[in-house]
Amino acid sequence: MANDKDFKIKNGLQLGGAFIEKVGTIAGNATLDLSTGNVFDYTPTDNATFAFSNAGETEHSFVLSVVGAEVGASVSSASYLQSFSVSSQENVPYGIFIRPDGTKMYIVGESGDDVNEYDLSTAWDISTASYVQNFSVAAQDTTPTDVFFKTDGTKMYVLGLSGDDVNEYNLSTPWDISTASFIQNFSVAAQDGQAGGIYITEDGTSLYISGISSDSIYEYYLSTAWDISTASFVDGFSVAAQSTGPLGLFFKPDISKFYVVDFINKGVFEYNMPAQDPATLTYPASVYWPSGTVPDAPAVGETDILEFNTTNGGTVWYGTKAGDAMA
Repeated sequence: MANDKDFKIKNGLQLGGAFIEKVGTIAGNATLDLSTGNVFDYTPTDNATFAFSNAGETEHSFVLSVVGAEVGASVSSASYLQSFSVSSQENVPYGIFIRPDGTKMYIVGESGDDVNEYDLSTAWDISTASYVQNFSVAAQDTTPTDVFFKTDGTKMYVLGLSGDDVNEYNLSTPWDISTASFIQNFSVAAQDGQAGGIYITEDGTSLYISGISSDSIYEYYLSTAWDISTASFVDGFSVAAQSTGPLGLFFKPDISKFYVVDFINKGVFEYNMPAQDPATLTYPASVYWPSGTVPDAPAVGETDILEFNTTNGGTVWYGTKAGDAMA
């Protein structure tokens, strides 16, 4: 099947005359600025309500290409489940890591201003750990509270309490911290004055931070995976009813649960996250559809092509679904 770009070009005459593709700008949740172009590509990160602005001339036509995506696992919808005390082993728990199969949990305390690397001669058995080396992060932050690695070991992220930011490093040799070099940082001060824990999803597009000052978990979206300079704040969730000192933070790989280590209450608190669902798309009330039926949102990973035309400057739009589940 032809791809969506081929479809838009070959069917340009349906939009009234010669069709020169110009990609337009989408602002906010889903506001299409029609003065910027006639083709709009959109992949939702949340349920979307479209708005069409600046139609300008009396007659106007444009194409909207929409990719189906799952949304809904916003941290603001989390719910508390249970806790587990670690006070008999650790008086000041700071960081947490849970093995991907969920069978092991690791808790640390915080000290120094470096990352320490250990070899485990038997995988997952910390009794076989031997110290290898460390890497100082003092030039970026003198109170590191948590560390996180990209899934392939080529990037390291250190959360700093002093700078209240995420520091990103490249590792020229994967998993070898002696090869780390500082790249950039991203401040979370606008949300919380004391950053405690960090977690990044496996696809590198969602960043979560625990905030000590406000006892909350904050979610950020990375428009370029693993690049913290592209982070933007999404939402927050208060854990104050359970945790008054949230530091360590860890998510189950499918993002259905997350865990908070509390250094004041000396415990681990578990929360459920809502399941993800396909994004819902809402179009302006001024759009008329054939037979009065608004098209469903595309299935996850599929692309639908929609054409919109107006003859009165945008007072009334006529919408058609021109391409369904394009490759």
